[in-house]
Amino acid sequence: RMLGRVLCTVLLVGALPSPAAASQGHISVILLGATGDLAKKYLWQGLFQLYMDQVSSGHSFTFHGAALAAQEAGQRLMFDVLKKLSCPPDEPPNRCAVLKDQFLKLSQYHQLKTAENYTALNREIETLLGQEGLKEAGRIFYFSVPPFAYTEIAQHISSSCRPPAGAWLRVVLEKPFGHDLESAQQLAAQLAGFFREEEMYRVDHYLGKQAVAHILPFRDQNRRFLDPIWNRHHVERVEVVLKETVDAKGRTSFYEQYGVIRDVLQNHLTEALMFLIMELPANVSSAQEVLQHKLQALQSLWGLDRSSAVLGQYQAYDSQVQEELQEARGRVSTTPTFAGVLIHSDSPRWEGIPFLLTSGKALDERVGYARVLFRNRAYCPQSGSLRDAGHSQCKPKQIIFYFGHGALGTPAVLVSRNLFQPAMPKDSWKEAEARSDLHILGQPLSDFYMYSPVKERDAYSVLISNIYHGRKDFFITTENLLASWAFWTPLLDSTSRQPPRLYPGGVENQQLLDFEMVSGGLAFTLAEPAELLSPSRHMPSDFRAIQSKFRQSPLVSAWAEDLISQLASDMEQAALSSVARSGHFHLALSGGSSPVGLFQRLARHHYSFPWQHTHVWLVDERCVPLTDGESNFQGLHRHLLQHVRVPYLNIHPMPVHLNQRLCVEEDGGAQLYAQDIVALVANASFDLVLLGVGTDGHTASLFPRSETGLEGAPGVVLTESPVKPHQRMSLSLPLINRARQVFVLVLGKGKHDITTLLSRVGHEPSKWPISGVSPSSGQLVWYVDYEALLG
Repeated sequence: RMLGRVLCTVLLVGALPSPAAASQGHISVILLGATGDLAKKYLWQGLFQLYMDQVSSGHSFTFHGAALAAQEAGQRLMFDVLKKLSCPPDEPPNRCAVLKDQFLKLSQYHQLKTAENYTALNREIETLLGQEGLKEAGRIFYFSVPPFAYTEIAQHISSSCRPPAGAWLRVVLEKPFGHDLESAQQLAAQLAGFFREEEMYRVDHYLGKQAVAHILPFRDQNRRFLDPIWNRHHVERVEVVLKETVDAKGRTSFYEQYGVIRDVLQNHLTEALMFLIMELPANVSSAQEVLQHKLQALQSLWGLDRSSAVLGQYQAYDSQVQEELQEARGRVSTTPTFAGVLIHSDSPRWEGIPFLLTSGKALDERVGYARVLFRNRAYCPQSGSLRDAGHSQCKPKQIIFYFGHGALGTPAVLVSRNLFQPAMPKDSWKEAEARSDLHILGQPLSDFYMYSPVKERDAYSVLISNIYHGRKDFFITTENLLASWAFWTPLLDSTSRQPPRLYPGGVENQQLLDFEMVSGGLAFTLAEPAELLSPSRHMPSDFRAIQSKFRQSPLVSAWAEDLISQLASDMEQAALSSVARSGHFHLALSGGSSPVGLFQRLARHHYSFPWQHTHVWLVDERCVPLTDGESNFQGLHRHLLQHVRVPYLNIHPMPVHLNQRLCVEEDGGAQLYAQDIVALVANASFDLVLLGVGTDGHTASLFPRSETGLEGAPGVVLTESPVKPHQRMSLSLPLINRARQVFVLVLGKGKHDITTLLSRVGHEPSKWPISGVSPSSGQLVWYVDYEALLG
């Protein structure tokens, strides 16, 4: 009996306290992709570390390496790796030798290629346990394989290799988890067909780095010091940085698909940032509380647009792509290898505080850290050299979670001596010597209290241990994953055609990649060098907004980002003109997803907009409570109103919720709104109405063949939508047509068909309500992006 012999041998060298301990059940670990690079570098060592740590836990183990290679070849490759496994320096040599020998005996290779292979593996595990008389505790399947293989493997595991009832299943998934929101949703839906959420452990190895993993415990253990200062009143900015000296050579096939934002920022740096800015749970040991607070922090972030980022590409990258991927000469890659991104949160704690995420390849040093820099209000007339760092209030005040490498060469937590001396767990972190000859971020190390791990551990060893213990807070849930992609995808879309700044690489970059915060966004501090990315061809950003006609009305067209910028400027100009003419500006806004970028642009960049004199009205509203996520007013408030200073009495949400009921005709909500318009808006003529267009030609909440709102007296009507929520309230077409100006915003390829159709049809509002928009004494302007206009 293999397991019995192994347990006896281990007992003889004192690894287990007593035979009675070996009774908690058996765990089978199946490593898929067992001969791949990740397995060779990290995973087998992590599994060996798990075995060393848990051999006394009462669980027994077997380790099954699996790959597509045939049995003999795969087994040879796998055991070549296992023979090179090592123990930590503090492990007694005798114990290490025995444990390594037993680990090899407990490990075996399987070719897993077909459904029959998985059935055979399941049968082998069951037979082994039956022979040893052991109860099964659970199975860990580690997917160290490309994501395109996930679904097929998941199907085989679910149908023929699940553990029996009473035993748990843990499926470990490696990134990338999609390349945008849509692909992540597809992959998540496929996996959800085979595994429950609690069975899936999505790995981001940065969550296993000791400095990152200690952010929440540090905040919890130092609440007394941090609670008064961990907020927008005391923090100047937050930075999360990962710099690499290596380039993408040998990985260009991967890098061309993903680039630096998908590879590093969307996952590693975002996860570290969430630990810094999330509200601290009452119990940081509760995985459920941690994950919920992290999700709330993600959802509090402002949407990103092209002005939120600066992008670069090292000069040799393009030739490496052509060489490795056999690309045609003359093809130019716009994949960024460097990115700096500015993020803001609308949470009360962090409103207005910049979060800077930065990463790149071919930079001057290899280092990673997360830094919270505090405001410094002190002025010190005496020379800084005469002052003790622990008492000088003029020196920078910061807390740094140092991931490793760089000048220190080790994970560390550093706290400025002029802040406070932190509480740190003595069993896992030790205070380091305050050396003045080493500098970090421009300051001598002696300016900090510095702590490093008592025992350094590889990130994968930490994560594999957490998988064993079922600690879900160290992994990415489906909900958090999709929230992260929902945040990052708009930036990826808006920068997909943007030529990155070229940089030579290494120390020669000098100040070429320095950037600064400008007008709510980022910009490089140095002007673009006089070198074109591709002199022989035009890039999309070379084209400026064009003006023409659409349906006999003025047309403004550009790429979406430029179009929204132009529209925001035109709206500001309309507002200033109206206020100069009459003292106020009555603006009616549509809901939906199209104007979100516009709202954010107005909030961040248009500080001259006369909000104090603006009345904000709604064009339409869904019949849901105003606090509901489906509410147009809720979206308008989230993306615009809470960020600008509109007088409270100048905000006019539609009264869809009266007498504790939603859009009941007898309650007269539509009539009340119409009366307010007549009372406050001269001649019931809005200064500007912003509309969108649906794929069916609807506008506002006026739908094809609608029984109300398309004709008759100007007013406000209740309508029916073909999609949920069905009940709506809307300005009528005659009321919209009384406006001084109507702007129609149309974005995206999904609107190309309806845009083409509208260019050909006449005035037929019963079929296409948007075709009935024709201000009687005002101006109609169409803002249509290139994708909607040209497909």
